[in-house]
Amino acid sequence: MSREVAVVIGPGGIGRAIARRVGAGRTVLLAGYGAQETQDAAEQLRGDGYDTAVAPTDISDRDAVEALAATAAELGPVTRVIHAAGVSPTQASIERILHVDLLGTAFVLDAFARVVAPGGAGIVVASMAGHRESPYDHDVEHALATTPTAELLALPFLAPEAIGSTVHAYALSKRANSLRVQTAAAAWGKRGARVNAISPGVVITPLALDELSGPRKDWFEHVRQVCAAKRFATPDEVGDVAAFLLGPQAGFITGADLLMDGGVTSALRVGELTV
Repeated sequence: MSREVAVVIGPGGIGRAIARRVGAGRTVLLAGYGAQETQDAAEQLRGDGYDTAVAPTDISDRDAVEALAATAAELGPVTRVIHAAGVSPTQASIERILHVDLLGTAFVLDAFARVVAPGGAGIVVASMAGHRESPYDHDVEHALATTPTAELLALPFLAPEAIGSTVHAYALSKRANSLRVQTAAAAWGKRGARVNAISPGVVITPLALDELSGPRKDWFEHVRQVCAAKRFATPDEVGDVAAFLLGPQAGFITGADLLMDGGVTSALRVGELTV
């Protein structure tokens, strides 16, 4: 009998932290954009006792994501799907953010809705940025949630010239992640599976360190000082939350987005912090 499969898309710091909590006894299929980085992550987890496989994947490519889902299903029952891949405002252009963070997430939700096993569960790692500017106008939110994936980037408000900045593109994309998880829960439910999102604040990973040393570093330092937690998060903390949402204790939770930002959004809402 085949082992259950846990798919980790984006095996960086957060992806590996989640894999360590849900991967024991399963085949952990690691899918990342960079072949060497993906292989390195697999070897690190293998050295810690996990059974790993690799499938370098560009999530902005629908065919590549469909192939990944098919590969995962061939390995065994897909019972855990962790989508932690993405690019940040400092790392990428508006177009790249839309193709990876927004469209790529929609591809993942669609593809794995067709292969996830009964009793399975998925997690999309979104961001507190999706809560920073939201809620958007009703028509915008409805379009982000329900527009067929193939038509998403044709939405007029997602034209790069309409967005204007990578920071805004990232916030829109992460809000779309939350909304599409909410609607995707219906399709996943038809398979007897669940899917939820986590919206972390600043988590200390290589991606975050790029942001913390980038042009918005002073704003991030102000965030750290003002937020209730007075610190940034660790990947292990996101791993703990993901393990709960992926596990049986969360069996009645699907289509949800859990905000874990140390109080940053609260500070924004009460005016102690500005965007």
